[in-house]
Amino acid sequence: MPSEQGHRLYVKGRHLSYQRGKRNTNPNTSLIKIEGVDDSKAASFYCGKKVAFVYRASKEVRGSKIRVMWGKVTRAHGNSGVVRAQFRNNLPPRSFGATVRVMLYPSSI
Repeated sequence: MPSEQGHRLYVKGRHLSYQRGKRNTNPNTSLIKIEGVDDSKAASFYCGKKVAFVYRASKEVRGSKIRVMWGKVTRAHGNSGVVRAQFRNNLPPRSFGATVRVMLYPSSI
């Protein structure tokens, strides 16, 4: 019997921005803020985990308007629990602030 919270295989995160310096952005690497992760030690647990950006498109493909862009967490970024993620196709800038799903697999424990 499922608990009150259900059985999610992911934690929510937000796409903050691309990795960047003062002037230049690097769209190959996205910065993700994971819910409930507030230091780099906790962020290191998510290294290697898959990340999904789920969005809706107007055109139906194979019976569904829902699409997914996949990536994976590569490393922590700074001390506040933000992680870097690389996606197969770079996330579009319109996804800044959007929710992403950080999957709890592949698991290392």
